[in-house]
This record gives sequence, structure tokens and C-alpha cells, in this order.
Amino acid sequence: MSKVMQRLLIFFIGLPLVIGVVAVSACNHLLLHIVIILCSLLSAKELYDLFARKVVQFPKAYVLSLCCVPSVIACVCSYFNFSFHYLEFSLLFCFLFILASEVFYAKTFEHSVERILSAFFTVLYAGYLMTYVSRITVYSNSTKLIISFLFMIFICDSFAWLFGVLLGKNNRGIIKVSPNKSVAGFIGGYFGSIMAALVSRFLWPEVFFGSVLKSVLVGILIATAGIIGDLVESVIKRCVGVKDSGVIMPGRGGLLDSIDSILFASPIFYMLIFLLFREL
Repeated sequence: MSKVMQRLLIFFIGLPLVIGVVAVSACNHLLLHIVIILCSLLSAKELYDLFARKVVQFPKAYVLSLCCVPSVIACVCSYFNFSFHYLEFSLLFCFLFILASEVFYAKTFEHSVERILSAFFTVLYAGYLMTYVSRITVYSNSTKLIISFLFMIFICDSFAWLFGVLLGKNNRGIIKVSPNKSVAGFIGGYFGSIMAALVSRFLWPEVFFGSVLKSVLVGILIATAGIIGDLVESVIKRCVGVKDSGVIMPGRGGLLDSIDSILFASPIFYMLIFLLFREL
């Protein structure tokens, strides 16, 4: 099967499946929280394997366990209506625990900085960033907000790929870390994200209220965050000399290759919702 067909199948099967998971809102989206915990675990495993090519790390089971702490705490906070301040406490706990672990784990200390920084980065990147989606689950319009966010990300990625394939042949190479990315692809990504934001506003004006410019701004910023998130993962992969983070997603590589934009953009979307569309 060609990569084009694989990507189309992922889009037309994967997107409805993800939307279906989000739409199951029972117990403050318990099913979605479980999926987020699994994504944290799998993406942390891929990130650990990438780092293992370059740096000395703590044992894998230890790092993966710590990566699940923020997403599990997010699930508990949402289910029992606890304050999400506990998420910041959990991140601080993980950091302090990593520091303390090095004191008792290390027999020699020439790789201590590598172990500490790689473990905490994995917890922060693979474990913590996705919890900004978890925080939205307690809002009364949570399903519409999360679907809109994922719709913007997926359409941005799909239009970037489509515009790049059709129009990007002669305008590639502007980003050194990912030379196959094209100007046409970036334009397509922005166009897709803005269009998705406007569609969300049209479908749910009670959620995305106010000036149309607010929705356009959201589309632009989510596209920017999504594109940068994709490039950040490219930096990591180029550093360790691999093309894909894994093989779990046909036509796309690893799980990180599919959710890198979501990881980077979810905190941005959460802040935009708070600043522009928060419920008083």
C-alpha cells in the first residue's frame, strides 16, 4: 500500500475514531483520559528509545512510570473534580524524585546530567503537555472544544501535506531541520487551520463567540504551534539520526510522529480558550 493511501486511511478512519472517543463524555471523559494515559506511555517509550541512541538514561520502566504520573493525576482530578493545581505538584514531584534518584542510583557520575535531563524532558514532553487537553474536560463545552482543537490540528497537517505534494516541489528547503517541508505546505497548513477554526465557530457560535477575528487568530496560532511542534520532533529525530520515532502508525511512523503537533499546541489552545472564550 502506498504512503498516500496509508495517510488517507489514517485520516478517514483515525479522525472519526478520535472524535468518537472525545464524544464519549461520561465521567468527565474517562475514556479520553485512559487514551491520554496510554498515549503518554507509548510516546514516552518512543522518546526513551530515541534518547537511548545518544545518552545514558535511568532504567526504562522507571522513566515510563514517571511519565504516566501527570496524565493519571489529570484523570483523577477530572473524575473527582479536584483542582488541576495538583498537576503542577505532580510535575514538581517527578523532577525532585528524579534528582533524588540520581543520588542513590548512580555509581559513577559522568552521565548524571544526561540521566537527569533526559528523564525530566521525557516526563515533561511525553507526560505533561498532553494534560492540557485533560484540563478542558471539566468545561461544560468540553466535547466541542476538544473536537475543534483536534480538527484544527488534523486539518492543518492534512492540508500542509496536500499543498506540499501538489505545489511544494520548487519551494522546499527553507527549514534546515526538515528540508522536505515547503512554503506551499506551510501556507496550506495555515489555510486548513483557519478554515477549521471558522467551521467550529459556525457550528458552535455559543462556544466560539465574539468577533470572527478571534477565531481567525486561534486558527493562526494553532497552525503555528502545530507546525513548530512537528519541527521540534524533527530536531530530536535528526539529532539521533532516525527518520521516524517508531513504526506503530502505518504511513506516519511512530505515535510521536502523529501527536507531536498536539503536544506542542495543546497548552497554546488551553491558554487561548482561557483568554478569549473562557466561561465566566
